[in-house]
Parts: sequence; structure tokens; C-alpha cells
Amino acid sequence: MVREEIAGSNRTLQWKCVESRIDSKRLYYGRFILSPLKKGQADTIGIAMRRVLLGEIEGTCITSAKLEKVPHEYSTIVGIEESVHEILMNLKEIVLRSNLYGVQDASICVKGPKCITAQDIISPPSVEIIDTTQHIANLTEPVDLCIGLQIKRDRGYRIKSTTNSQDGSYPIDAVSMPVRNVNHSIYSYGNGNEKQEILFLEIWTNGSLTPKEALHEASRNLIDLFIPFLHAEEENFHLQENKNKFTLPLFTFHNELSNLKKNKKGTALKYIFIDQSELPSRTYNCLKRSNIHTLLDLLSNSQEDLMRISYFRTEDINQILSILQKRFTIDLPKNKFLF
Repeated sequence: MVREEIAGSNRTLQWKCVESRIDSKRLYYGRFILSPLKKGQADTIGIAMRRVLLGEIEGTCITSAKLEKVPHEYSTIVGIEESVHEILMNLKEIVLRSNLYGVQDASICVKGPKCITAQDIISPPSVEIIDTTQHIANLTEPVDLCIGLQIKRDRGYRIKSTTNSQDGSYPIDAVSMPVRNVNHSIYSYGNGNEKQEILFLEIWTNGSLTPKEALHEASRNLIDLFIPFLHAEEENFHLQENKNKFTLPLFTFHNELSNLKKNKKGTALKYIFIDQSELPSRTYNCLKRSNIHTLLDLLSNSQEDLMRISYFRTEDINQILSILQKRFTIDLPKNKFLF
């Protein structure tokens, strides 16, 4: 069990791994908790970490394959069970690990009959093949097959270009996403001002890194994104010096509410998220699972619509009505609501 402590002003945050397992070479699972958190902090951290884990973690994958004397990617080759397109799809699924940036070359050169797997990839020493048993193609006759590969470390998803190949080189949809899925859930305890939360974070990876490694990298990436705000004092000083040249418009939550009251059809509705409304965690999670994220999403539903949400109760409706009336002076109709 791993445990780290972060000293706070009046409490100590602790995180630990409560479950870790390897389901297969290409599926790792980890479950972590962070506590104690103040009301609302668990969602703030959970949503941010999920987005960074799924979109900011770098991975390594095959980005293109070159086959000689192949007219197009939907061709078939005598003596090979799979079409060229199927071979490219299998190469797309190969899980790799590398710490080097830039494009690296690799290759496959075999003679049939043979079942080609990831083990047959001749790669640079800096590239590690996670699962050497991954299937690529099946050679049923004594034919030669040579494929040139390009490997790249990147992040996110890159769709291949639609241009036709001129030299037998075919781009592959690059999936540089080592984190397969992330879930976060919240447990609340205590009453009133003493209410606290525990954040549960579940991470699944493709085996090129462990969930703990993904969590550490996501945390570093998230911190890097906020570093520019540490220089806010310098920026404010600069703006004050040039205040005669231009005025920077201020965006505040109260201004947004004023615009909302003047015009309910305005874009302000979609910029107010339901987590700003201090809804109970249970109610918030039910709304989120139903893809209700903003005030505009919420007002697009009636009380009758909300009662159809799984596990939603009359008490939840009453809480929403109270908050809408108190904070936004808006009523949620019982039946169909039209702007």
C-alpha cells in the first residue's frame, strides 16, 4: 500500500491505493482514494483528473506501415489470410512503450507459412513490446512478407489522412492513449459545516504503464497547466501600467446571473455548471449520469423528466427547486417546459 501526505492548514490529505490487479498483459486496474476533502472538492479533483488521464497522458503506437507492390489498403495478398486493411487494423492495436520522442523505424520481415505476432516486430532498443502474442497476420503459404513501420510517441487520437498512398506507405489511426478508462465516485460523511468527502478514483490502462504511473503523470501535467497562474501578480501589474490603453472586461459569476435573469435564452445558461449550485453529491451524480452538466441542460427538463432518472427521489426534486429559486430566481415546471 502506498501512502503520501500533504499538509494542509487544518487537516492532512492522504491518498492510497486500495486495490491493484493485472487482468492481462494489456489490462491493468488500480483503485485509489483521497481524503479528507471539503464539500465540493472531490468533484473538482475527480473531473479534472479524469480529463487529464484520458487526454493528456502520452503513449507510443504504430503510425504507418509500408508494403511494397500493394495497390491499395483493401487489397488481398496471395498466401495471406488477412487483407491489407485487416493487417493495418491489427498493427493499430499493438501496445508499445517508449520514452523517446520523434518518429522511430521498425520492421517485420518473415517467410511463411507462419503466424505473425508482435514478437516478429524488429524494433529499436528504446521501444518495448508489451504483449508479444498480439496477432498481426497469418501466412498460409511459403510467401515473403516485409512491412516497414513507423513508431511515434504522442498523446490523444490522430485520425489518418484520406490521401491515397503513392509509395505503398499507409497511415494508421494513431491511438496514443495508454489509459483506457477512468471512473470517479464520491462518498460523503458528516453533517452541516463538518461535512467531508472521500474521492474514489478507478483507472484502467493498456499495460504500457501502471495506474499508479498514470496517476503520477496526470498530476504533474495538471500542475503544469496551472503554473502560468502563479505569475498572476506580474500580469496584473502589467495591466495596471497600461490601463489607459485598454480595459480588460471582468467575468464574474454574479454578472453571469444578471445576464441570465435578463435573457433566459442567452448563452449564459450553458456556461453555468450544476456543480456551482451546491447540489448534494448524490443529486449531482444522478444528473451527471444523465448527461445534465449545465443549467441549460437542467432547464431543458421538467420535474416529470427528472423523476424518470434512475434512483431520483422527490427529495432531490425539492432540493433542486429550492436552489433554483434561491440562487437563480427560476422555477422548474412540473411538465414540459419551453423557453
